[in-house]
Amino acid sequence: MVSVEFSDGVATPMIPNGQAKSKPSTHATANGNVGAVLENGHANGSSSNGKAKDEASKHQTLGHKSLLKSDALYQYLLETSVYPREPASLRGLRELTAKHPWNIMTTSPDEGQFLSLLVKIMNAKNTIEIGVFTGYSLLSTALALPEDGKIIAMDIDRSNYDLGFPFLQEAGVDHKIDFREGPALATLDELVQNDKNHGFFDFIFIDADKNNYLNYHERVMQLVKIGGIIGYDNTLWNGAVVASDDEPMRKYVRFYKDFVKELNKVLAADPRIEISHISISDGITLCRRIV
Repeated sequence: MVSVEFSDGVATPMIPNGQAKSKPSTHATANGNVGAVLENGHANGSSSNGKAKDEASKHQTLGHKSLLKSDALYQYLLETSVYPREPASLRGLRELTAKHPWNIMTTSPDEGQFLSLLVKIMNAKNTIEIGVFTGYSLLSTALALPEDGKIIAMDIDRSNYDLGFPFLQEAGVDHKIDFREGPALATLDELVQNDKNHGFFDFIFIDADKNNYLNYHERVMQLVKIGGIIGYDNTLWNGAVVASDDEPMRKYVRFYKDFVKELNKVLAADPRIEISHISISDGITLCRRIV
C-alpha cells in the first residue's frame, strides 16, 4: 500500500521495500524499509539558493531527466526529433503523467523513442519490464513489438499503471501486457523456477529500486536469451556517480549513488555480457548476453 506525505508542496511516497519503479523521494533504510527523504536543499537539510530550487522544481514539474546541461538544447532535441514522431497515445500518457506529483519517475520521451527503436532493431517478441509507473516506457515498448509480442510488466503498485492503462487500450496494445503486481524479486524467482523461461526473453528493461539492481541482474541473466539485451536505467544517476561525498545532493540521490556505482563496476567486469553505457536521459546501460 502506498501512502503520501506532503512537504513544501511536494508529494513524498512512502512505500515498502521491493518496489519496482524507484521513487525519487524515498530511500531504503538499514532494515530494508523505505522512508521519505526528498529534500529541496542539501543532504543535511539546509536550503539551497532560490535559483537552484527553482531549477529543481522546474525539472520535477517537467518530468525532465537529461544529462544535457542546457534545457534549451534538450527542448530542441525533443521538439525536433521526438515530439513530431510521438504517437498520440504516448503523447496523451506523457501529458497525463506530467500532472502526477511523482512525474520525475517517468521515462523521458527521448529514452522512450530510443527503447522503441532498439526493440524494433532487435525484432524482439518476448520482453520483461521491471518498474512501470504510469507506463510510458511500457507503451513505447509495446508499440514496437509485433502483434503477438508479450511483455511481463512488474511493479509493486498497480494504481499508477491503472492511470496509464486507458492509453494502452487506445493504442490497441493492452493485450500484449501481462501485469504482475508485487515485489519484482519474487516474480522473477517464480519465472526462474520454470525451466521454459530460461533464455526465453529477447529484451529486459529495468528501471526500479537501485539497491536491488544486482539482485535483479543474477535473475534476469537466467531469463534473457544469448544475444538478448538487458537495459538498466539511471546508471549515471544524476551525474552523482562522479560527485564527491561533500557535494550537495538530494538525499535519495546520495543514498542510491553507491548502489549504482557498484552495479556499473560489476557490469563492466561481467564476462557473460557485452555492454554499452549510454548517456541518454539519466544514463542507460545495455548488456548483451554472450554466454
